[in-house]
Amino acid sequence: MRSLILKQIAKATDATGAVDMNKLAALVGGSYEEFDRDRRRTDRLMSLMIEEIDANNCNLEQLVAKRTSELSAREADLRAQNERFDIALNNMTQGLLLYDSSERLIVCNQRYVEMYGMSRDVAKPGCSFRDLVVHRKDTGSFKGDVDAFCSSVLRNVASGEVTHNVVETADGRSIEIVNRPLPHGGWVTTHEDVTKRKRAEERVTHLAHYDPLTDLPNRALFHQRLALELTRIAAGEQLAVLYIDIDEFKSVNDTLGHLIGDELLKSVAVSLSRCVQEADFVARLGGDEFAVVQTTVKDRQEVSDLVARIYRSIREPYECLGHRVTTDASIGIALAPQHGSDLDQLLKNADLAMYAAKAAGRRTCRFFEPEMDARVKARRILEMDLRQAMAEGGFEVYYQPCVSLANNEITGCEALLRWRHPERGMIPPSEFIPVAEETGLISELGKWVLTTACLEAATWPGHIKLAVNVSPIQFKDDMFALKVVAALAASGLAASRLELEITEAVLIRDDDAALAILHQLRAIGVRIALDDFGTGYSSLSYLQRFPFDKIKIDRCFVSDIADSDGSSSIVRAVVSIAAARNITTTAEGVETEEQRSLLRTVGCTEMQGYLFSPAKPAAELKILFFSHRTKRKALV
Repeated sequence: MRSLILKQIAKATDATGAVDMNKLAALVGGSYEEFDRDRRRTDRLMSLMIEEIDANNCNLEQLVAKRTSELSAREADLRAQNERFDIALNNMTQGLLLYDSSERLIVCNQRYVEMYGMSRDVAKPGCSFRDLVVHRKDTGSFKGDVDAFCSSVLRNVASGEVTHNVVETADGRSIEIVNRPLPHGGWVTTHEDVTKRKRAEERVTHLAHYDPLTDLPNRALFHQRLALELTRIAAGEQLAVLYIDIDEFKSVNDTLGHLIGDELLKSVAVSLSRCVQEADFVARLGGDEFAVVQTTVKDRQEVSDLVARIYRSIREPYECLGHRVTTDASIGIALAPQHGSDLDQLLKNADLAMYAAKAAGRRTCRFFEPEMDARVKARRILEMDLRQAMAEGGFEVYYQPCVSLANNEITGCEALLRWRHPERGMIPPSEFIPVAEETGLISELGKWVLTTACLEAATWPGHIKLAVNVSPIQFKDDMFALKVVAALAASGLAASRLELEITEAVLIRDDDAALAILHQLRAIGVRIALDDFGTGYSSLSYLQRFPFDKIKIDRCFVSDIADSDGSSSIVRAVVSIAAARNITTTAEGVETEEQRSLLRTVGCTEMQGYLFSPAKPAAELKILFFSHRTKRKALV
């Protein structure tokens, strides 16, 4: 300020050194005005700056508030996320641990603590890996060497290898442990209780090798163990394979039910297991078939002794759900290496021997013999030829007349199936009918015979009836009655002229079902005859349960009727029973005049046999009809 005044004084001083006061005052006043303008300008600038600073402060406060709110929200989200993470972590089915590169625990979920019954004071962040395992050892959830276990885990983690191990706990649980190394050190480990899964897998494995009903080895395990035993046969020793088939098991199922049948199979399995030595074993092959392998056999007598023990055991009555059940078995035996050292060949031979035992009447045993294989091959060839004959129409129907013992009139004819083989000639029905029944071909054959015979009988004199044999297999068909109706309709034969012959075997398999079909046939108008009467043990009971039209007396009673100690009394009893029920009686296999005379004397109604005529083809039968009618007219 002083320098400014001095400058103003200098400007107001003239050349003589005098100060022009007016000029000086004007200069000073101008300076003060300029100073005032500068001050006011400065004040305005300061005011503007203050306003701007206030605005910035306000904006900053708003930004801080916004950011604070956002941070709070993010913090809340993070807390919620952490809570969800904790919930998920602690509700995992697996126990989970996270270790850092210093082998210190970072994370431990609740499942892990509960799985091993540990203390949260130990299993917490900061605990070392080894201390955690030691704690488990102390609390009884770890068995084994702590140092060896820790060293193994750390070694695998260091190598970067993911490991999977299943360990057993002290209380018998199975725990699957997975260790997964992390890229920057440390590792994650999961512990999962796989006890149920492992037991389920073991159960599946068990079921793959053991029968679920009897818990015996099944066919697959039987083959495995037998193959192994075949490699162990010592010099001078043999191995025996016994195939065992329970006789008439189906009838147990059919009459008492499958639950009783299952109980019987379980009881038989126990009995068989008790019969064998420690080195032997029993298997269930399926259905009612069992197998026994007897090892270190010195001679056949040892096998025979085992078979005797088996029969004594299984023939004892069993208590099955309140039912007393008895059973028996057919047993086939093959020896290795005598009957084959190859697994398949040995089993095939045991099977052949078992079927030979069945063919011998069941309830017995058979050792394999080479002839059995030849018989099976012959049967297989017969079956193939049988199928070919069916396809090519190689069968014929013959007819054997039945005549009245009172007036010698032909009353009917029985249709009999014949097979003329192109190479072997006539094959007896007793040889091919069983094969047809076993293979199920009998149904088709029976239908063909019924249809063919009805068409032929429709051309006979009206009083002559047609008799057709019906196999038990045909009676299993619920549509059998409809097939009979179809054959009658196609031929035009009256139902009253058709007579269906059944044996006791038809009824004994399933009484109720068979009787129902018989009543259906009777409703159609068809006559029913009981064939081979007297050869079964319950024939008389069936006469009470169904009103048969005819009884055919088996040829075994007719053949010795003339002998002093023969069967004339039996025939007389059968005729009396039939007469009392208005049932016709027909004697089969009559070959002599004496037999005919005695049958007429005891009151038998009809006869059938070579004495009158053997079975004849349809063309020859018509000639027989004509010649017999002519002969009878001449006698009249």
